[in-house]
Amino acid sequence: MLAIIDYGVGNIFSLSASLKTLGQDAVLTSDIKTIEQSDRIILPGVGAFRDAAEKLRETGMWDVVLSEAAKGKPILGICLGMQMLFDKSYEYGEYEGLGLISGDVVPISSVTDADLKIPHMGWNSLSFPEGKEKSRLYKYTNEGDYVYFVHSYCAANCESAVSAKTHYGADLTASAENGNVYGTQFHPEKSGNIGLKILKAFCEI
Repeated sequence: MLAIIDYGVGNIFSLSASLKTLGQDAVLTSDIKTIEQSDRIILPGVGAFRDAAEKLRETGMWDVVLSEAAKGKPILGICLGMQMLFDKSYEYGEYEGLGLISGDVVPISSVTDADLKIPHMGWNSLSFPEGKEKSRLYKYTNEGDYVYFVHSYCAANCESAVSAKTHYGADLTASAENGNVYGTQFHPEKSGNIGLKILKAFCEI
């Protein structure tokens, strides 16, 4: 059973529909026991980092994510859910993240061309870091495949954890991982057949 953490922020319908298409037993829940009994966890998220982090704490899900990660359970953070896996976010201030992946979340405008439209929104291709073993998340994915992004902030200072990049004026972190903890800045649930392949791969980890 796969648990999608429900803490009040996230585009749950598309994600649930994608997992249903894959034939997965996915449950949207904020029940601690259900999450603890699950085989895998997905942490979704849209909106502002500070608000999402506060809601994750208020619902008790913050500690659950940390404890389940420590047990070695596969965890996938999507979009803002990925950003919360990092040490800190500098979105309208400085806020603590879960610290499961080393790095920071910074404005895209601070690392790419100033004249590019923000948010970075639309389809962009994936490239895999040279000299690294391909992530298990991309078991069914090829370099150059396109996925869908919507974000104004990106993960930085995390080179050792990066499993894929995308180019938008500069190379941006498309995904990162640390052991059993995975994050995608893009939305696999909005990325058509490629996104389904990525979710399928996660469900096999």
